[in-house]
Amino acid sequence: MENTTVISGDKPTVMVTNDDGIEGPGILALVQVLVSTHRYNVLVCAPDSEKSAVSHCITWLHPIAAKKVHINGATVYAVSGSPADCASLGVSKTLFPSIPDLVISGINQGSNCGYHIVYSGTVAGAREAFLNGVPAISISYDWVRGKSNINDFTLAAEACLPIINGVLVELRNKTYPQRCFLNVDLPCDVANHKGYKLTKQGKSIIKMGWRQVTSDTEGGKMLSTMVNSTASAESDTSTTPADNLYFAREGYKLTKQGKSIIKMGWRQVTSDTEGGKMLSTMVNSTASAESDTSTTPADNLYFAREVVTMVAIPILVAVVTTRVVGREMMVRGAQVDEDDNDHCFLQEGYITVTPLGAITNAEIDCHTYLKEWLPKVVERSSPSAL
Repeated sequence: MENTTVISGDKPTVMVTNDDGIEGPGILALVQVLVSTHRYNVLVCAPDSEKSAVSHCITWLHPIAAKKVHINGATVYAVSGSPADCASLGVSKTLFPSIPDLVISGINQGSNCGYHIVYSGTVAGAREAFLNGVPAISISYDWVRGKSNINDFTLAAEACLPIINGVLVELRNKTYPQRCFLNVDLPCDVANHKGYKLTKQGKSIIKMGWRQVTSDTEGGKMLSTMVNSTASAESDTSTTPADNLYFAREGYKLTKQGKSIIKMGWRQVTSDTEGGKMLSTMVNSTASAESDTSTTPADNLYFAREVVTMVAIPILVAVVTTRVVGREMMVRGAQVDEDDNDHCFLQEGYITVTPLGAITNAEIDCHTYLKEWLPKVVERSSPSAL
């Protein structure tokens, strides 16, 4: 998307969001590090509760509430929406008076590599900013239970400062590429990382299964044991209903040029009920009369996800040009390998930097096959072929 950001003034403005929620240890550590440098104006627009693995979902049918909370050195709002909602609202000039120069989504508890990028609310926060023409970075830390601790988030934030500063310098010089945003993953042993590695999105995925449980409360919260006592003492995210600001999505326009998107803005409303539901007139009375989806608790079966195994799907590479196998190029102190992938090098201890876009195209071999397949399907489906 076209970059609409122009850095002006002495300090660039950085807006932070995440998917672990406003009290997540990763975002608190990141904000604390950014503020401590005295280099940035720091804004925060983040979910008021955990929104992990919600991908790029947005709130469409009702307004969202934004509550001003206190974190030292930053202007902070906790929002009753998804990471994508927060990013969209934060760059809209409806909540804050100006568009930030850079949006950072994170620091996530857990890596976001390979196919997990599809599920990630953290990556979606950065992607939403990118879709709105604002440069963005998503940051995730490879949290490993029994090895990682809360202080690692501070180390991770500090390790990202060269990337953050480097992006802002390129933006100031108007030399930063406009067609991508960055996904950064930091290794578990971040204090002893091996350096910065430019990578490509791989095909790793954690295979998830299901197990039956006895109630919808079994399993607890993912972050229930992760309390950042230092950051909690310095921040106050408690609010009352009177503190809330409410925002509803409004008018849109369709842009073309092969990258169509419905542009949505925000308007401030007076309550979380103002505006009604967009689909309020779409009622299928016939279907409603013929179906009964009401249930009682006794009718319910409950299931919880569980991890089965990590799978790294092999990648077949067709070499179409002559090149030196294993060649490494040095770019500003960071290694660049051909055909490398994010998860592999993250596990080797590198900080991986993966450029991402918003367009999801199938691989070329699929497109080639289906180009021949589709006309045949249509021909076989014609009445003369039956």
